[in-house]
This record gives sequence, C-alpha cells and structure tokens, in this order.
Amino acid sequence: MSSTFFRQIDPPQRMLMGPGPINAHPRVLRAMSADMLGQFDPEMTEYMNETMALYRQIFMTRNQWTFLVDGTARAGIEAALVSLVEPGDKILLVRAGRFGLLLSEIAERIGAEICALDLPWGQVATLEQIEDALKTHKPKVFACIHGDTSTTMAQPLEGVGELCRKYNVLSYTDVTATLGGMAINTDVWGIDVVSGGLQKCMGGPPGSAPITVSDRAAEHIMARRHVEAGIRGEGTTNGNRARILSNYFDLAMVMDYWSEKRLNHHTEATTMLYGAREAARIVLEEGLDARFARHAQASACLIAGLRAMNLRIFGDDAHRMTNVTGVWIPDGVDGEAIRTRMRDDFGIEIGTAFGPLAGRIWRIGTMGYNAVKHKVLLTLGALEACLAAQGHTLPRGAAVDAALAEWP
Repeated sequence: MSSTFFRQIDPPQRMLMGPGPINAHPRVLRAMSADMLGQFDPEMTEYMNETMALYRQIFMTRNQWTFLVDGTARAGIEAALVSLVEPGDKILLVRAGRFGLLLSEIAERIGAEICALDLPWGQVATLEQIEDALKTHKPKVFACIHGDTSTTMAQPLEGVGELCRKYNVLSYTDVTATLGGMAINTDVWGIDVVSGGLQKCMGGPPGSAPITVSDRAAEHIMARRHVEAGIRGEGTTNGNRARILSNYFDLAMVMDYWSEKRLNHHTEATTMLYGAREAARIVLEEGLDARFARHAQASACLIAGLRAMNLRIFGDDAHRMTNVTGVWIPDGVDGEAIRTRMRDDFGIEIGTAFGPLAGRIWRIGTMGYNAVKHKVLLTLGALEACLAAQGHTLPRGAAVDAALAEWP
C-alpha cells in the first residue's frame, strides 16, 4: 500500500466540554450536506437574505448590515478592525486576557496606535475606567471582548456604546464565546460593530463569522470603499478615505456583495451559509430567553458540582460567563494527566489555559448542544473519577448529587 494512502476519516466520538469548539447540532450538520448552488442563483441569494434576517434577531438589532464573513471567528475580528481602523489611528483596547491581546496584535499589524486599558486576567473594566481612558487617549475606535474564554469572564457592555458616541468614537466588540448563549444586546448597548462565530453557543462548526454593523459604522466603512478594477462599472464610485488594507476582509466590498447590487467579491461559502442559517433557526426556535436560561442553568449546575468536590472556581461570580467555567487545578494534581484520562477513558474533552493561567486552571464549557443536564453530569462524574484515580481526596458522589439538586 502506498504511503500516501490514508483511511477514510472516522474520528473518535468525543464530548467536547471545553471552551470551544463544541459538538455541532446534528441539524446543522445535516443542513451542511445539502446540494451546492451557484452564488447568484435566486434560491441562494434568498438564503443570504434569510440569513441576514435571522442574525438580526440573534444580535438583537435592527442593523441592515447583518451578514456573514467567510472564515472562522477571527476572520470577523480582523474584518471589523481592518475596516474600521486606518493606519495611524488611535485604538483603545481592553486587554484583560488572551483575546484582548489578540485585538492588540491585529491592530498593530494594521498600523494603529495602540492605547490600552490593561487589567489582570480575570478582571473586567468599569464604565469609569473606560470613560477615563476615552478622555485621556481620544481614540478613533474602542474595542473589547465580551466573553473572553481565556479568563471565563464577561465584560459588561451596557453604557459603553453611549460613552463612545459621547466622545465620537467608533466601537467594536467580539462576542464569539457568548453569541447564542448570553444576551447580545447590540442596539441597547449601542455598539457599532459586533462579530462572533458558530463553534460555541451557536452549536455549529468553525468557519463562519456572523457580524452586524451600525449605519454609523457603515458610513465610515463605505467612505473607505474601493471597488476592484475587474468588477468596476460605469457610475461606480470609490470612497474619499484611505482604502481598506485587506482585500478579503474589506467589509465595504463584502457589504456590496450582500446588498441587492450583488457586486461580486468572493464566492460565498455555501455550505457554511447553510450551517449558519440552520444554527440561527435552532436558536430562535428555542427562543432567546429560554436559551439564555438553559446556558445559565447548565453553568450553575456545573459550578455546584465542582464546589461539591471542594474545587475552587476561578474569578468572581458577578462577571462570570454563563457558558465557560474556570476551575483551579488542585495542588499536587497533574492537570494534563487528568485531561488525557478524561479524553481516553471517558471520551470527554475539557480545556487547558493560556498565559499566566496555563497549567493552573481547567476551563469547562457548557455551550449550545452540550448545555444539557446529562452532559454536565457525565463531565462531573468523569472528572471526579479521574481525580480519585490520581490519588486526590474528595467526597465521592457529591458532585453529581449537588448538580442534580441545582437542576429544577
């Protein structure tokens, strides 16, 4: 047999209870197996329109410009920042975890002047801190992460958009880890651009980045519009500001593609659009309030079980995400050995950590298709068994009992 021959893909079954990705909903996977369509087929363009309408509800917004960026959640982040920020612009970032630092990394590559509100990992910024930083630095753009899975904390955003408008600052937030699991009150918050992903609470695979853009931000982005020569027609006009530095992540061109003009930019990722559309349908069928309550309930039961094992939870309860929980690894316990045993013996994956928390906490997700009672109970039972097998003393059976008592 040739060394270049590989067997058919047949991955082992895993229950993905880490910080993401999680197991995709079977309906999403079925939708993604549907036949391909041409990108300008009227059936396809109607699916695009329907997807826009569905995600307006998911983002809790009236924004006309609500669509998909083809690529993982990071594609949405980069598209937002490269389209909002011109080289030399000041950008104010909240950096309180790995993904706040990612915003900084992307902004640096754009050539932005970085102004940072740096906080210890696990803390969130107050409105007072944000306003002081806006007054001090006078940035063009403010950006932060809503739910940073590296710290399991959720940044409060109520009032942030109002502050940014007060100081004539455009605002952006990434909601990859919370979209479909916590309320994303885009219009109430007044945030100009919000982007996310499918692979966490939305219950889909990575590969599509839903995004919503306010009229205010769209006007700024369209002022940077530059139509490619190969598709430029009579009467086509470019903007009067600096051209967006990325072609693929040029939101002005992507918005033209999603508009009624259908001005070609790329070939839409048909299969991912099918998946994103179905993921949104599932969320809305359940109902936003019911879905948020289910995620909060699953998280509360997980935490009750972890505390019943005498494990300490990372961070403060007031700002904890309702879908990812950090738990301190007990002294004397080999955290990676526990993760390996859970995967090998129970088929359950939990997450490791980054930066100053690497090797110090596990991160356990209760998201989307996996934010259900039996998966929380199985995860707690497996973790208890693996800790006991490593010689860690804990009250046997207490975790599952505590989680069951917490479940209504």
